[in-house]
Amino acid sequence: MTSRRHLRLSVLPLMLGLVFFAASLTPSLIPRNWIVQGLLGGVVMALGYMIGRFILTLWRQMDLPVLRGRFATAAHVSIALPVLFIVALSLAKVDGWQNGIRARMGMPLLDNTHALRMILLAVAVFAVCFIIGWLVQVAFDRLRHLLYRVMPQRAANVAGLILVAFSLFVITRDGLVDLAMGALDQSYKTAQELFDTAPPAPQNPRIPGSDASFVDWGAMGQPGRNFVTGGPDAEAIAAFTGRPALDPIRVYVGRAEDDDPQVRADRALAELKRLGAFERRVLIVASPTGTGWLDPGSHDVVEYMHGGDIATVAVQYSYLQSPLALIFETEAGLDQATATIRTVHDHWKTLPEGDRPRLYIHGLSLGAWSSMYGTDLFRLLDEPIDGAFWTGPPFPSALWRSAMRERNPGTPYVVPKVAQGELIRFASHFDSPGDPAGWGRMRILYLQYSSDPIVFYEPSSLWRAPQWMREPPAPDVSPDLRFMPIVTQFQLVMDMALATTAPAGHGHSYYAKDYIAPWVAVTNPANWSDADSARLADHCDNGFKKGCDND
Repeated sequence: MTSRRHLRLSVLPLMLGLVFFAASLTPSLIPRNWIVQGLLGGVVMALGYMIGRFILTLWRQMDLPVLRGRFATAAHVSIALPVLFIVALSLAKVDGWQNGIRARMGMPLLDNTHALRMILLAVAVFAVCFIIGWLVQVAFDRLRHLLYRVMPQRAANVAGLILVAFSLFVITRDGLVDLAMGALDQSYKTAQELFDTAPPAPQNPRIPGSDASFVDWGAMGQPGRNFVTGGPDAEAIAAFTGRPALDPIRVYVGRAEDDDPQVRADRALAELKRLGAFERRVLIVASPTGTGWLDPGSHDVVEYMHGGDIATVAVQYSYLQSPLALIFETEAGLDQATATIRTVHDHWKTLPEGDRPRLYIHGLSLGAWSSMYGTDLFRLLDEPIDGAFWTGPPFPSALWRSAMRERNPGTPYVVPKVAQGELIRFASHFDSPGDPAGWGRMRILYLQYSSDPIVFYEPSSLWRAPQWMREPPAPDVSPDLRFMPIVTQFQLVMDMALATTAPAGHGHSYYAKDYIAPWVAVTNPANWSDADSARLADHCDNGFKKGCDND
């Protein structure tokens, strides 16, 4: 009897679940295909149903009046009809909503979003969640009935709830840990395979990892090897600028070089000295993403605009994808960025001011997060760096959040203005950093796409609309985006998971030519014009999307 009662759907909670499902069909920041939409819709529908059941149970526990018989039937019908109309209306609009985002991002429009498949998947997901909930309810009922034999009913109910909740926590925790450890094992296995299949070390002594180098080629890993051997050379840069050029210096120290982040930083400094990096015009300390990857689209363009008279150094701190690195190796990235920046800056500030390169800090995504942490502005007051350029800063970044809090009232949240722009500026794919002439001694710039959920996700979106949702939408954000408590939170979480699937120039997929204006503003290259920037942008378009070196 009890099991049958629990297996039966409750009408009012189901209506709330359908409202959640309809709300999940509305657009968010990143386009969704039918599989993603079905998964999202099924989960939030189950969540809505669970909330409805909780409210209904609470209502009954408070002994509030409950409609019965034909009055209950009439109430159910009066609620179900408008809810079903809302669901039908949302299903009719879902194609237009998704195509609206795709059109703004320059993606091909969909003729068919496979609405029927999406609905069936959502129902299947809801059914699985419902059965899991039913099993939990059965376990709770049996446990509390056993406890009735040894303690009062009220105490047994509380004890049963605590025991079931604790059991669920242990089961899900162990399951999540197993999944995470499996992902870690696979990541490290992949990393090891990259070392095992490393090509022969370079013969050119000017490349890190050669016999003359302080850096171990075998410990560098594929991201590092691609970085130091990629990018434009002096010939390619000279062909583009029409002026003599130098081969850019790129230094990379792999995570396998040593377990101590300070040792890796010292090794990077030694290699910089060996290659004469402190004799170049510009020196960039870059922090890679979790896997050790550095975006060629950023580094290629800045090497072109400085005629190759530039050096870049990066030190790897993890082999994991950025989300896993953030969770399981949080301190590793922070410690490495701090050690690298401090080590390079300590040597740089000993050099005569007129004979040292201009020093900049750079990072993308998790690299931006870690290098912001490592950039201690108070420590730099005696010998300030020349600037920092951070791309796609993740929303927890303390320095970024502090800058956002200081934005001038009335300026757009996605691209704010801070004071008069003497120290901190923001840019996007639709807004330039402004006139470089207005900058102060140190130039700090954030590049953030208005459709990037990694930047603009807010945990508080569970119960209130994020600030950017309360303003007119940016050009690549759908005007149909609406806030709904709980549902919006799940949409934005899904957006973060899909952020890098957006086309170049949107979401978390930063595009080479969008780095050009920020690098010009921050580093102020000599003999560089707006026409040069336009030609470099065309060069990026003619090359591949995320890098400019197509030689």
